[in-house]
Amino acid sequence: MEFSQQDTISPIDGRVYVSRSLASEQQAYACLTKAANAFNGGTASWKNVPLAERKALCQQAIELLCSQKDEIAQELSWMMGRPIRYCASELVGVAERSEYMIGICEEALATLRLEDKPGFTRFIKREPLGVVLVIAPWNYPYLTAINAIIPALLAGNCVILKHSAQTPLCAERLYQAFRGAGLPEGVFQYLHLSHVNTVKLIRHKLINYLAFTGSVDGGSKVEVAAAGRFIGVGLELGGKDPAYVRADANIDSAVAALVDGAFFNSGQSCCAVERIYVHANVYDQFVAKAVALTLQYRLGRSDELDTTLGPLVRSSAADFVREQIAEAIEQGAKAHIDEALFPLSQKGTTYLAPQIMTRVDHTMRVMTQESFGPVVGVMKVSDDNQAIALMNDSDFGLTASIFTQDIEAGLALGERVETGTLFLNRCDYLDPALAWTGIKQSGRGCSLSQLGFEQLTRPKSFHIKHN
Repeated sequence: MEFSQQDTISPIDGRVYVSRSLASEQQAYACLTKAANAFNGGTASWKNVPLAERKALCQQAIELLCSQKDEIAQELSWMMGRPIRYCASELVGVAERSEYMIGICEEALATLRLEDKPGFTRFIKREPLGVVLVIAPWNYPYLTAINAIIPALLAGNCVILKHSAQTPLCAERLYQAFRGAGLPEGVFQYLHLSHVNTVKLIRHKLINYLAFTGSVDGGSKVEVAAAGRFIGVGLELGGKDPAYVRADANIDSAVAALVDGAFFNSGQSCCAVERIYVHANVYDQFVAKAVALTLQYRLGRSDELDTTLGPLVRSSAADFVREQIAEAIEQGAKAHIDEALFPLSQKGTTYLAPQIMTRVDHTMRVMTQESFGPVVGVMKVSDDNQAIALMNDSDFGLTASIFTQDIEAGLALGERVETGTLFLNRCDYLDPALAWTGIKQSGRGCSLSQLGFEQLTRPKSFHIKHN
């Protein structure tokens, strides 16, 4: 059954926070036609607007968006449950990533001039693809969207944004910012869409590229919908990101980084740390310090300033993590956090206490299946080889981290880890100068960095003979 309206249920109190009408199939196609016309509109088309002007418009749009950080922070807190004290920081990341991409776009989009060859001129231009459909998730709704939107627009593409039903106001805020900056009509648009009409849009011949961020299941459905279209499909999917704490690591630094990496945003991040391997020599020390730090979290309503751990997005998501924990305990795992110390944590609600588990192994779902919640398993290992083997024993490969004071050894180990990003002595961070990419079920393609522009352009070779 198709619905004409979507309701956003706030994880804070279970009430409807915002409702929006869904676009019909005809409205979606009208939006697509407008985007295609804005791209192909002759000399007035977006792809023919000078790059300097596209840069200025994008910069102005981001400034307009960030000027509303207080209102946006409130909306984020209510829509997806992040503690209000952390919400504005997402816009800091948006500004950082946007400024970087705006700063490098001339180099990234420059014509590639080849060496001289007598009697010939040869070069390769990077041309925009056309209409880019961006499908963004709720957990980092501005950051994940901006990763594709800004480079797509800078490259001369037109963009349609389909945001998660959990965070529809993000799409509207972005649209208002780009329109306020003066982007021509049709260059950036958004649609609130049902799943059925989203699939129909993906299949439409006027869509030239698809940037999807979401679950593995969602990515699989997107691939099926795009099959036979022969268009680029960027997939940023899930993770079960590992960390290894070597015997020579700075334990206090490792604990601080990894506890935050596991529990920030209530663990609802594709690159959250979900499994930790610790050398036997420092294992007991690491676990004791990690438990002590975790007990300092305050679980509460995300609109309260002293809350440091907010609710999960849905009660079903929280209960899924509870099931993983309960199942692991039945299989012999030990839970170190007494849930009673976090009174709001109750089955059937969105509120879930953070949990650190030991005596875990890879027969347990909590160590192999993406949790997307505030739980992390910690395993004792005897040496580097065992740690690397366990880190690679996963269907995912988004990020991985190694904590060691021996940088050379850490780099050598990092070469053996099957991952898109390898961190040394940090975790859970996106540097816009580096490619954001994954392997295995974490997806394919990349965003950010200079390489991200290559996903959103096509090469066109010119071979000229001089008579």
